[in-house]
Amino acid sequence: MTASPPSGDRTYTGDVEVGGPADVRELPGLTITKLAVSEMANNVYLLRSTATGEGLLIDAAAEPEALLALIGDAGVRTVVTTHGHWDHHRALPEVVAASGAVTVAGTADAADLPVPVQRTVEHGDTVTVGDQTLEVVHLRGHTPGSIALVWRGPGEGGVHVFTGDSLFPGGVGNTQQDPARFASLIDDVEERLFGALPDEAWVYPGHGSDTTIGAERPHLAEWRERGW
Repeated sequence: MTASPPSGDRTYTGDVEVGGPADVRELPGLTITKLAVSEMANNVYLLRSTATGEGLLIDAAAEPEALLALIGDAGVRTVVTTHGHWDHHRALPEVVAASGAVTVAGTADAADLPVPVQRTVEHGDTVTVGDQTLEVVHLRGHTPGSIALVWRGPGEGGVHVFTGDSLFPGGVGNTQQDPARFASLIDDVEERLFGALPDEAWVYPGHGSDTTIGAERPHLAEWRERGW
């Protein structure tokens, strides 16, 4: 089930399809544009500071022409890759070459990217887009260096978290039936997302529809019990 946007933001749904249009969300201080690309239906997010116009791209997954059209003439200074899996960075070389953006990724996954990572980040670091700040959350398990980004909007902006493949509607990311990896991921997700964010925090995953922390919180014990 698709989560319902907070009051005052009724046009954004987060439901996008490959080959279809992007969905745009205007928030105080930040515009979020979501686009689906590739046979894997990867979500790509373009964040733009309202005040400065500066852009940040999350996961240059595929279809570089579509991503460069999404970016347009406005400057994207940063591309963040949430983790090292191939389907999340296939368009990274072309996007970086065209934009000159700085590449950012979690330290433990940096070597898996197809271009040099100019800035590696750890849990608790921050990344900026114009005058807006995103908090880095390290979520170990789907990959060793998977990261999420949390934006805490001013005023009625709310809390928004970009989770890559670490949290989806209905569960955490795939850990290939490895009990140690699953325990690591669900522990991090429970402590660093569910333990730190309010129920109304909006979740933007690496594939598929959006959700909220509150919609998923009641199911944590069920996920632990089933082991995936």
